[in-house]
Amino acid sequence: MRHRCANRKLGRTSEHRIAMLRNLAAALIEHERITTTMGKAKELRPYAERLISKAQQDTVHSRRMVARDLHDRDLVKRLFDEVAPRFSGRPGGYTRVLRTMPRRGDAAEMAIIELVVRKEPEVRSSEPAAAKKERGLAGLAKRITGGRKKKTAGAE
Repeated sequence: MRHRCANRKLGRTSEHRIAMLRNLAAALIEHERITTTMGKAKELRPYAERLISKAQQDTVHSRRMVARDLHDRDLVKRLFDEVAPRFSGRPGGYTRVLRTMPRRGDAAEMAIIELVVRKEPEVRSSEPAAAKKERGLAGLAKRITGGRKKKTAGAE
């Protein structure tokens, strides 16, 4: 019977499993979206959400508790200064797990785990929207024709 055996072992020793969760949590905080197996994503979710909940109280004690799990000072700073304030009015559910296609090599169930409130990348451009649209349509025509230039009737 598996009474009170809550976590998945993921085919690893406990030290390896803890190190893997720390690395996955660090990657999630850094990139805000990662692709991994479904089992790892399901295990990472409560771990990462616990870190974000601790980071919402910006005290020395909570920073030390988070730094115990994330061994990168820059990530701890980013978690407290950028990530946690975005979730200040949210009572939980900071991550989302989305199923994707099975992995090609071994057909393992794959998933994307991401932070729910993601920072949108800033799009900076110096050219006006009309020029962008024109350039986009020219590129489309080039892709359709396979890069060949059409011969004109007067050039022969």
